[in-house]
Amino acid sequence: MARSALLHLLRSQSRHRLSSAYFYTGQQLCRSLASPRTWSCRPSLTSANQRSDGHRRWLSQSTAAEEESKISDAPRSGGQTGEDEKVDIVVYHGPVSTTIRKVKLLSLSSCFFSVLLGPVITFMTLPNTSMILKGVIASSVLLISASTTAALHWVVSPYIHKMKWQPGSDNFEVEMMSWLATYVPRTIKFSDIRPPETNRPIVTFKANGKFYYVDEEHCHDKALLGRLTPTDTSSS
Repeated sequence: MARSALLHLLRSQSRHRLSSAYFYTGQQLCRSLASPRTWSCRPSLTSANQRSDGHRRWLSQSTAAEEESKISDAPRSGGQTGEDEKVDIVVYHGPVSTTIRKVKLLSLSSCFFSVLLGPVITFMTLPNTSMILKGVIASSVLLISASTTAALHWVVSPYIHKMKWQPGSDNFEVEMMSWLATYVPRTIKFSDIRPPETNRPIVTFKANGKFYYVDEEHCHDKALLGRLTPTDTSSS
């Protein structure tokens, strides 16, 4: 009897513990479901959907903008091709342009070294000469070098190295050479061309107070050459 009573007591206690545990876990589950934290995933899903919708809208807008830019670029490209057709054509190249530039660079370099090293060499090679004579010799070297460089520039300065002209235009562009052997572009109007009226060796016409020379044998456009070589009767 004692054993049966003890077993009955243990069974009742175990049932009571199980029922209380089930009740406690069920109560916690209900609390967790009722708390707002468990439903925090819903706004995240909503925000993710909103982001995806916004991304789709941005992609559609960017695609539409690209199509509009392509459509707007079509007439621009046509305008650019029209502008390219109006580019001046090179109608004349100076036959000795490269030679003149090389000679001028050689003259400039010799003048530079004469100015830089001429006095030093004069004073070092003539130690027994008076200072006055050394100064005269050094000045003569500098003067000769500078005068030859200036004379070369005076002779070849009218030479046209390149000429560009669009047929039907009232002006044309020429490339001249500066005293530093660099090419300088100039624009000349046909209405400004005059006969040279000078005794300089290589001159074809005069425009805006400056002289220009064109090699007639290498200018193949005879109509252009006729406009570049006016006579006294035509100018009057």
